[in-house]
Amino acid sequence: MYFGYGFDPLYFLLVIPPLLLGFWAQMKVRGAYARYTKVPNQRGLTGLDAAKIVLGPEGLNEVSIEGVPGNLTDHYDPRSKKLGLSAGVAKERSVAALAIVAHEIGHALQDHQNYAPLKLRGALVPAVQLGAWVGPILFIAGLLLQFTGLAWLGVFAFGLSAIFAIMTLPVEFDASKRGLRLLQTYNLTLGNEVKGAKAVLDAAALTYVAAAIQAVATLLYYVMLIAGRSDE
Repeated sequence: MYFGYGFDPLYFLLVIPPLLLGFWAQMKVRGAYARYTKVPNQRGLTGLDAAKIVLGPEGLNEVSIEGVPGNLTDHYDPRSKKLGLSAGVAKERSVAALAIVAHEIGHALQDHQNYAPLKLRGALVPAVQLGAWVGPILFIAGLLLQFTGLAWLGVFAFGLSAIFAIMTLPVEFDASKRGLRLLQTYNLTLGNEVKGAKAVLDAAALTYVAAAIQAVATLLYYVMLIAGRSDE
């Protein structure tokens, strides 16, 4: 991206490396999932079995389980109190399936216990969704029209996405920590299986780190671009 003439080295310095990190992180998580989805857990539990074992004793009786389409689309929705499991995770008897289910139940526990970072992140969602769409438009329009105030408004709107990405980190790290505890507490993983589960969750966490770096780097690029225009 360059709103002028010629080559902009600042863009390649600030934006391209985080993008490459993001691609690498995605490859990392898919590789870890592909590896440990082929490793059966010793108890022969499916992801659905594990969820049913854990939810009740953890006081999460209000959480329902539903199937969701796709691959690696598993999630917990705090609004509907639903644990969404992809077909692969729900039916597989792998270490990877247990890791993913435990992580999502970790989010359910956060919601149940009113974990502050999760609540704060959830409160930002509407503004972030709007800002992520409107921010770049306002920013580009401001630069093209040489209306600095409009460009700064776009930066502010997009900045909410960066804040959201940063706030996501403690939420995801904590969910993985809770998930690993659940795997051990209920003996869902035996022997070295917990190491495999951790490898899957660590790879997934890297994608959130990469997303945060991308958002901050893009925001910094926008700020420096406006600052450079102001000095002209």
